[in-house]
Parts: sequence; C-alpha cells; structure tokens
Amino acid sequence: MSDLPDRITVAVRTFWAARDKQIAAQRAEGRRDAGLRGAVTGGKQMDGFLTLAVDLLEAVGVPESWIRAGSEMELPGFYRPTKEWDLLVVSRGQLLAALEVKSQVGPSFGNNFNNRTEEALGSAVDLWTAFREGAFGASVQPWLGYLFLLEDSTRSQSPVAVKEPHFHVFPEFQRASYAKRYELLCRKLVLERQYTAAAFLMTSREEASAGGYTEPARDISVARLVKSMVWAVREHLE
Repeated sequence: MSDLPDRITVAVRTFWAARDKQIAAQRAEGRRDAGLRGAVTGGKQMDGFLTLAVDLLEAVGVPESWIRAGSEMELPGFYRPTKEWDLLVVSRGQLLAALEVKSQVGPSFGNNFNNRTEEALGSAVDLWTAFREGAFGASVQPWLGYLFLLEDSTRSQSPVAVKEPHFHVFPEFQRASYAKRYELLCRKLVLERQYTAAAFLMTSREEASAGGYTEPARDISVARLVKSMVWAVREHLE
C-alpha cells in the first residue's frame, strides 16, 4: 500500500472529472437544476474509491468472485426489503464486508448534512438489525465501512450557528462548520460501533485537476479505512 496517497489522488481527480461530465450532460438535456442534485448524490463520481478498494482486496489474494461492485449490491434489511450498498464482499454464503461511499458538493450544505446523517445511521441500524435476525445466514459479524468526501470551500469551513429553543446542543457542535460536523459524524459512527471504520476527506474545486485533498483526522483517514477492510476480509482467505 506504499502508493496509497497517489491512488487516493487519482480517485479524487476521477471524482471531479465524473462530476463535471455528469453536470454537462444534464445541462445539455435542458435539466439545469439537475447538476446540483447530482453533485449531492454522487453516483458514479465515487467509483475511483471503489476501484481503489477492489484493487487492494485483490492485491492480498481476495478472489474476484467474492467482490461485488457495480452489480448485485443489494442486501436484505430489517426495516425495508433491501438496501443497495456500494461494495460488498461475500464468500461461501457469508457477508464479510459492506462499504458505503458518499459525497457532497456545495453550495447547499445544511439540509444535505442532516440527510446524510440520517442515511448513514439508518443504513447501519438496518444492517445490524437484519444481521441479528439472521438475514445473512451463518455469517460472522461483517466489517462495515463509510467513506465521505466533502467539497472544501469557504461555506463548508465557516462556523454555523445552531438553534437551541429548548435544550443546549452538545458543546462540540457549537459554531462547528459543516466540515467539522462531518468529521464528528464519521468519528462518532465508529465510536458508537455503527460502522467498523469510517473515512472523511475534503477537496476543493481549485485542486480538481491535480486531485488534491486533505484529511482532517488520521483516525478517520482513507488509508485507515481500507487497511481495516483488507485485514478483516483477509482473515477468511485460509
């Protein structure tokens, strides 16, 4: 994994290129407002990170037949029939790993942050409850990961006021920017064992062509997440 920083740079560059291509295609079809929605929902924009994860799994000997990325991504849920994940590792009828990748580009960060928080929590609770109820057969406890990429901008880095009409919010949220809120979200998802590992990185429009990025916290870095996933799956190779 010595070239991991370079591989992440490629994934970030791919993100911006795919996003620009998607928006250009939508605007050519006359859907002028669809570009911003596409920037929020991500879609194929995060495929560079999935390619990175797949390559690392295969590099340590995980059979290609175990890995699902791009098709057959559905898993049964407890509160809904199925949930489509971004990457799965399934072997001999056992769910070994599931990964969710998300992104957000401005200018609207407020409502989208709440939506992303609810999605992340809901997906985790749904999977763990389904696991408890035997939805994945005799599977061992799977590895569960969450990766989030946020646009680095003045608006995402600026302090945000909170409304407290009845009770005080937790101190860490006071005047916290949306970037800080996402950092806290990823760290708390792991702290509360909703996810085995999480990663948070940021990239600005100015760094798009170079694939530049920053990671505010080492404990929720992309390297830490993918290494955790690889080691968890590798245990089942023997």
